[in-house]
Amino acid sequence: MNSKDLSRRDTMKMLGLGGSAGLLGLFSGPAAAQAREAQGTPSYARAMKPVKITKVRAIATAPQGSNLIVVKVETSEPGLYGLGCATFTQRAEVVLVAINTYLNEFCVGKDVDNIEDMWHGAYVSSYWRNGPVLNNALSGLDQALWDIKGKRAGMPLYQLLGGKVRFAIPCYTHANGNSPEAVVDSVKSIQERGFKFIRIQQGGYGAVGSTAQQPDFKAANFGGPTDNYMNENVYLKAIPELFAAVRKACGEEVELLHDIHERVQPMNAINMIKKLEEYRPFFIEDPFSPENMKWFKQLRMNTSVPIAMGELFNNINEFVEPMVNLWFDFIRIHVSQIGGVTPAMKVARLGEWFNIKTAWHGPGDVSPVGHSAHAHMDLAIWNFGIQEAVQFNDKMLEVFSGCPTMKNGYMSVNEVPGIGVDINEKEAAKYPISTKSNWQVRKFDGTLIRP
Repeated sequence: MNSKDLSRRDTMKMLGLGGSAGLLGLFSGPAAAQAREAQGTPSYARAMKPVKITKVRAIATAPQGSNLIVVKVETSEPGLYGLGCATFTQRAEVVLVAINTYLNEFCVGKDVDNIEDMWHGAYVSSYWRNGPVLNNALSGLDQALWDIKGKRAGMPLYQLLGGKVRFAIPCYTHANGNSPEAVVDSVKSIQERGFKFIRIQQGGYGAVGSTAQQPDFKAANFGGPTDNYMNENVYLKAIPELFAAVRKACGEEVELLHDIHERVQPMNAINMIKKLEEYRPFFIEDPFSPENMKWFKQLRMNTSVPIAMGELFNNINEFVEPMVNLWFDFIRIHVSQIGGVTPAMKVARLGEWFNIKTAWHGPGDVSPVGHSAHAHMDLAIWNFGIQEAVQFNDKMLEVFSGCPTMKNGYMSVNEVPGIGVDINEKEAAKYPISTKSNWQVRKFDGTLIRP
């Protein structure tokens, strides 16, 4: 009898020793552990060793003009770190203190994998919650932890959120001009670049800058020298005419959006939106300020135009009543304002049950890390609606590598583990942030208008 026959016979005998006893002998105990180790445990079955946070710090830069704040979470595993966007461009210096002083102390020594626990802990650790300063700091931490988790898993963030439900992300971009003719030309140019969704504005928000009229407060030397003037009546008349001109010149296929930016009185906003119905807006954004939320019921009763809202919300709970009452059609979240990927995904999942779609706020004062976080969520959310497009200048691309890319009106992510964006801190230091911010817009008599 040769050794092969003996080995086969011994194996059959072991399998026959009382059935379960034989099986237990094969699959448990020191011998079995040694056998598994010899064969090599599959990567998916191996436990990952704990990784601790060793430092949390902020990186400030402004390569494209707007103040950007990035959170960097360093870990006990050499070379492993995560990045998140904590940009509150109007009060950037205060966010730096919140991150470097308080968030670092809170996080050091904690397990990087416990994102949900750490989010809630940071959320309540100051006792008084919310506010853009603390929420942006928290958002940067949250995104950085998701970045780390993706790197540890060897997967892009969207895979951890459920995988792709679309090949790329449809985006809208902005057409502007001080006259309907100028806006039409801008829309046509954007259509040639492949965009199917275009936001149209005449002048700045509220048609600021589109009239040469000088307000009385300027003549009276009231307010600041850089304060802007808005004529509400001019704006309310101009926008329906703008929609009519663009529809006539650019056709029915293009989807048109517009941002009121909370700058007119509620009843005036309702009346203007009703006039826009015949031009079939894809959505009208921010009709009312957060102080006028109860007007949404009146708006919904008076028009079928889709509404996007939520850019100024600080807390995910602010979305509950409007979503339950179907006041919104698009979730207009500023992800760093709301606290990061963790709470944004909760609002998105809730929206699915009410047929409310996402439309993450993606302005220039969001870092490429934040834009990439938006894109990863967009890829995984079934009830996605639209994403605001982004363009990066050469300086930005020198500071940030792996940025999301735009092609034919679609955004795509860097297909690497985590969020996919890295930062060159040496380059970032070349573009220091400032403390200047001007959001003041006034009526003819100098009364401030709330954005």
